[in-house]
Amino acid sequence: MPLVLKEEIIFNKELVPGIFELAFISEYVSQRAKPGQFVNIKCCDGLDTILRRPLSICSVNRKNNTVIVAYRETGKGTRYLARKKAGDKLDLIGPLGNWFHVSDEYKSIAVVGGGIGVFPLLFLLQQNPCAFKGAYIGFESNTCIVMEKEFLHCSDKIMLATNDGSKGFKGFVTDLLALNLLQEGSKGKINGEKYDIIYACGPMPMMKKVFELASKMGIKCQVSLEQRMGCGIGACLACACKVKHDGDWHYKRVCKDGPVFWGEEVDFDG
Repeated sequence: MPLVLKEEIIFNKELVPGIFELAFISEYVSQRAKPGQFVNIKCCDGLDTILRRPLSICSVNRKNNTVIVAYRETGKGTRYLARKKAGDKLDLIGPLGNWFHVSDEYKSIAVVGGGIGVFPLLFLLQQNPCAFKGAYIGFESNTCIVMEKEFLHCSDKIMLATNDGSKGFKGFVTDLLALNLLQEGSKGKINGEKYDIIYACGPMPMMKKVFELASKMGIKCQVSLEQRMGCGIGACLACACKVKHDGDWHYKRVCKDGPVFWGEEVDFDG
């Protein structure tokens, strides 16, 4: 059974309207967390919100034991969480879930994030020792962009897209990825960027498109699923999703067996 921790909040600030970044001190989490994992947070002390909220870990400093998570204020639980301030105690369980596959064989990687799906990918870039790291991040508009400087700091190349064209490429981040992967050379041959693996997190249609592009180019692909959860430890089955294993479809728990899966495992239309 995972430990229930009560850790001190360093800051809890609003990055853009409705999107918050929260930092806390935790030797336990900071020394154990791996990219792709999450913590399950109790948002208030009373019975108003019983279920914890799963928040992706987006940055860790192992030297000073700090952990940063980020979240969107969408309902009662996250509204309570947004009221917390520096010095308050944070009741949490974690780190939970599996993590992205990192290998010395991967010399060049790309991450593709949409909206709040960018958060776990930042931690992955920070912890990945590979030679070249490309980041593709997409948002609805320039008023929704978060952590652009952090991505600039930990990637060799960053490509930004907004749906309305208010900053960067106009269109979906998957369109931007396709342009870079499928560029035609002078003789009509595909002459685009080549990565050993692509990691994606965001809306399901976005991740489906990323997987399709990666498959077309013969590139490995992992996705991190965003799913409503109950317990966060695999007991309640509230977060079950359909995945393919050994040629057959099965249901797996996003909180325990995931949230990271290989693209070919996921039923993106389920």
